[in-house]
Amino acid sequence: MASDTPSGPKRTIVLTGASDGIGAIAARSLAGPETDLVLVGRSPKKLAPIAAETGATQFTADYSDLSQVRDLAAEINAAVGTIDVLMNNAGGTFDSSQRTADGHELNFQINHLAPFLLTHLLRDRLAAAPQSLVLNTSSVGNLFGQVDLDDLDFERRRTLAMRPYGTAKLMNILFTRGIAQRWTGDKIYSAAVHPGPAATSFGRDSRFVGLAYRSPLTRLVTITPEQGAAPLIALAERGADPSVNGVYFNRHKPNGRENRQAHDQKLIDGLWQRSAELTGLT
Repeated sequence: MASDTPSGPKRTIVLTGASDGIGAIAARSLAGPETDLVLVGRSPKKLAPIAAETGATQFTADYSDLSQVRDLAAEINAAVGTIDVLMNNAGGTFDSSQRTADGHELNFQINHLAPFLLTHLLRDRLAAAPQSLVLNTSSVGNLFGQVDLDDLDFERRRTLAMRPYGTAKLMNILFTRGIAQRWTGDKIYSAAVHPGPAATSFGRDSRFVGLAYRSPLTRLVTITPEQGAAPLIALAERGADPSVNGVYFNRHKPNGRENRQAHDQKLIDGLWQRSAELTGLT
């Protein structure tokens, strides 16, 4: 349970993908005496110094294994009484020919299915706060996505280079809208954000994207990791503002460019239902 400071109760912030890149920068910025910070990463070795520097509680989980996500949720639920901000920042772009331990396409599971499951398993802690925010890190790559509810794992479709990743980032926006429509009664709000093309280790797990990000030309179009983290930090500090509910931000600007599927109600509902089925929530 969050303790009190002289100015009032502490906020509890859970940040995934915190071991490097924009997640690590956001962790350092959000840390302070007014915040109970919980950090999640895939590598204990990489996460430990960030947790030590920020005074955060750390947990590790590999999103390619949903059993680890369930264990992670149990550990967080045992450690905190409320969650004011859940920042679903873990993810990346991956070789779509590979499958996870659960049999899913990597981009789909790591970027969407795992945070979908974690968020649901932490819902009681989100609802226990006076009001709370679920912040999903999406991407302008959503414009290249195409959600097919009958082929979520790209088993039948041709997988163009950015299509599986872009589809997963589109799913982040659809999930954001699903929360906004379903959980507002518990004062749980949700927003999605494209942080910008930050020059980080993004793409290290995808040969095609990794080569593009390591190109000398990339320096001409990317922003610094600090600039990339800034929109996440700003929205986390803003917290559970009803005016951001269901909104997709392109960096600091609301209502960024979206895939035409992003407001498709059948997809918002259908993806929610299929994801719940695939994660054993129904």
